[in-house]
Amino acid sequence: MENQQNTSLFEQMPVPRAVVKLAVPTILSSLVMVLYNMADTYFVGMLNDPIQNAAVTLAAPLLLAFNAVNNLFGVGSSSMMSRAMGKKDYETVHRSSAFGFYFSVLCGILFSAAFFTFQRPVLSILGADHTTVDATMAYARWTVTFGAVPAILNVVMAYLVRAEGAALHASIGTMSGCLLNIVLDPIFILPWGFNMGAEGAGLATFLSNCVACLYFFVLLFYKRGRTNVCIHPKMLSLSRPIVGGICLVGIPAAIQNLLNVTSMTVLNNFTASYGSDAVAAMGITQKINMVPMYIALGLSQGIMPLVSYNYASGNVQRMKRTVLFASKIAVAFLGVILVLYYLGAHVLVQCFMQNQTIVDYGTRFLRGFCLGLPFLGMDFLAVGVFQATGMGRQALLFAVLRKVILEIPALFILNRLFSVYGLSYAQFVTELILATTAVVVLIRLFRRLEAQSQAAGR
Repeated sequence: MENQQNTSLFEQMPVPRAVVKLAVPTILSSLVMVLYNMADTYFVGMLNDPIQNAAVTLAAPLLLAFNAVNNLFGVGSSSMMSRAMGKKDYETVHRSSAFGFYFSVLCGILFSAAFFTFQRPVLSILGADHTTVDATMAYARWTVTFGAVPAILNVVMAYLVRAEGAALHASIGTMSGCLLNIVLDPIFILPWGFNMGAEGAGLATFLSNCVACLYFFVLLFYKRGRTNVCIHPKMLSLSRPIVGGICLVGIPAAIQNLLNVTSMTVLNNFTASYGSDAVAAMGITQKINMVPMYIALGLSQGIMPLVSYNYASGNVQRMKRTVLFASKIAVAFLGVILVLYYLGAHVLVQCFMQNQTIVDYGTRFLRGFCLGLPFLGMDFLAVGVFQATGMGRQALLFAVLRKVILEIPALFILNRLFSVYGLSYAQFVTELILATTAVVVLIRLFRRLEAQSQAAGR
């Protein structure tokens, strides 16, 4: 019965309703993830200690690096699963999910071991100095050394569950950990609790990710026999079709996130040269800007199973209607957020810290960042379509274009021309060019698919 309902969602349900059913839970879980990311900054900010706040900011690239593994095995496996479901190839679905599960665990262990061995030089590269290194190391101890496996695994399992259309269950699992993190943050961080500062934020994150993983294990046990997600060891396969199909999409997605880490490291190093107040303000600004970014990302991830399934089954028109509907929602919503952020930047930054210098920095940073939001939404949708259809090369090209060709050089140039305030405009310059490119590439893609469909129908 459950599989029949999922098939109906992919093949028969009206596109707007199908998009809402898949995307809304994903967006909600993304919003909760943003809130829990912001909770670290908010509660640490209540200490009014720029060093503690800077520690959370400086460690952020490490947590962003987890997304490289998440995308390799989460995006790669889920895309493979949805495309296989469109072809009714359920053995490939089972083997793809098992591969994603076990290799995400292995990579999490390797990530923890590597950081534990090289933590001081790594933190130095990320911009930590003698004033911030101890606080940053304490935060990273829980989020990376102990926390890499649960942080990676709970996201990958959400991708696997979402791939068969169970977006609500995927979101509940993710949100359970995020909400717990929000509850635990003040208890571990603030003086009336354990007074652990940034380290307390890390401990809360670790415990919350463990709870999220537990939810998914219970869910798979409860749905055994009624789900296509399989983590039984006997289904683990290293066959070329499975590994190649997953890596074709997953490796470009992973490289995209590693490039994100690189650009964030460059940004943090530039900002660090202006002092801990500027670093703290940049961290606050990035967290505020993450709210609409994660909504756009949640929308693009939410529609991926629908795009993958209809691409594999040859229903090009339904696939096209899905992307067009999602793009209209994304651009309109992010345009409204741009106006609200630009006008209310001072108030939003002030919610996180009362230090006037930090508020002044953050206000100008946020007004620069928010200009790129509508264009960012279009870019996310294009990359989501590439990943959903197995077009890993195009997704990688966009990642290289965004970070290597556009954003990182823009950071150097804008910092040189306008000092610290120029840094926040690099995203706007980058996404404006990428959004234009995305529209052109998607139009050509749909024309090609429609021509192939017409030729096959003759």
